[in-house]
Amino acid sequence: MNDPVIDCQNIYKAFSQGDQIVEVLKGVQLTVTKGEILAIVGASGSGKSTLLHILGGLDTLTSGNIQILGQNIATIDEVKRCQLRNASLGFIYQFHHLLPEFTALENVAMPLLIRRLPKQEAYNRAADILQQVGLAHRLTHTPGELSGGERQRAAVARALVTQPACILADEPTGNLDRRTAEAVFDLMLELNQKINASLIIVTHDLRLANRTQHVKQLVDGVLYDIESASLN
Repeated sequence: MNDPVIDCQNIYKAFSQGDQIVEVLKGVQLTVTKGEILAIVGASGSGKSTLLHILGGLDTLTSGNIQILGQNIATIDEVKRCQLRNASLGFIYQFHHLLPEFTALENVAMPLLIRRLPKQEAYNRAADILQQVGLAHRLTHTPGELSGGERQRAAVARALVTQPACILADEPTGNLDRRTAEAVFDLMLELNQKINASLIIVTHDLRLANRTQHVKQLVDGVLYDIESASLN
């Protein structure tokens, strides 16, 4: 059995709302191994995005333990946490979050430049992944010059350019029409398998969730296993 890429034990997350404490996550257990493709579904406001942000070290947990490639992200300092995120994780969101003043090539190369790769090497790798997502003819275009589907393809390329151990995707097709959403999802699965990364996708789209290897549902702060065939 593969060693876990992400291993969560007994995750709790609570927020203060005035005089009240609201528990969003209640003892979540989750282990994701190399190459595993997992969907997390649940009602709006159930805490799916909060869980994904905690898994990625973008939000703090109230209690519990999270390890990414064997490192406990709750016990390392912020600099090391940022380095771990950059080296091991890729993020895709519903909105592309591309920087408007930079070209597609510059946006995709950004994580590599942050890693202090030589500029030309970063650009070469960015151009290669953009070619793989069908944007070889759009390298010098800014996000404002790209269609919605093209912007999301560029966002997928940016997440994959570092060849991360795990991709965390938060409603990555939620802002696209059905046909474009399916094309982008096809692309994510294809490229993800090519680099043998794990993929955790939060989605409300049950058709897409059905295409993953495993599906979990977040209900009242607890994560349950469900059969993808039961989704409708």
